[in-house]
Amino acid sequence: MRFVIVTGMSGAGKSTALKILEDVGYFCADNLPLPLLEKFAELACTPESEYNKVALGVDIRTGKEIESLPGVLEKLAMRGFSYEILYLDAGDQALLKRFKETRRSHPLARDGRLAEGIRREREALSFLKKQSDYIIDTSALLTRELRSEMEKIFVDSREFRNIFVTVLSFGFKNGIPADADLVFDVRFLPNPYYVENLKQKTGLDPEVQEYVMGYDVAHAFLAKLEDMVEFLLPNYVAEGKNQLVIAIGCTGGHHRSVTLAEQLYVYLKGHEEYGLRIEHRDIRR
Repeated sequence: MRFVIVTGMSGAGKSTALKILEDVGYFCADNLPLPLLEKFAELACTPESEYNKVALGVDIRTGKEIESLPGVLEKLAMRGFSYEILYLDAGDQALLKRFKETRRSHPLARDGRLAEGIRREREALSFLKKQSDYIIDTSALLTRELRSEMEKIFVDSREFRNIFVTVLSFGFKNGIPADADLVFDVRFLPNPYYVENLKQKTGLDPEVQEYVMGYDVAHAFLAKLEDMVEFLLPNYVAEGKNQLVIAIGCTGGHHRSVTLAEQLYVYLKGHEEYGLRIEHRDIRR
């Protein structure tokens, strides 16, 4: 029996997450009054129940009832009901953008003050985030990427360490990405731009990758980068960080940075416990 409580910030993707769970065979319910949560568990999470996978959406729409949730969860644990908490989060800027685009009203926004509503919700749910088994930051995730991460956890039952890593290539001439946590400059490497038959290609082309990685210094840099990331990731997880953007830059963001980003991405794919995506910001500029 698997019982998942889906919660988190309004606009972070809880409805999408419940739909994904429904698609993979979970019986899903959303926004039940909290006094009914224990009864729901009694009906759905017993050996006699016809359901073996259940998900329940719980969030700030319950109003002040949310303050009673710790007590309700404690009662469930005391009665032997096993549950997991999935917390969907997103940065304030991402949430502001989503609410403005959809023209939805935030449950805690007063007098149209969306930013204040988000702040108050984040504060009200902080206790729940600390108790969560899985935290997924959807700020930069596409729906298919969220689906992939959730299937790892709730279908394949893989280990998940509450951090999503984005490997991002960029060009310094277009500015350093504002959301970058770690920035690495690979402009010290020989530039394929000055090789006639490589100028119009990118780091996604084998010829460019062979040129860039044909230098010992590129392999030495990559080895040191992999070693640093290997050290940092578990420490970031322990600190509670749930999203990490590793930005690798060259002059234009077409050749060297793309090549090294692809190399790092391939290395990190071997760490299935971490969420992972790659993006080449300036490759088409």
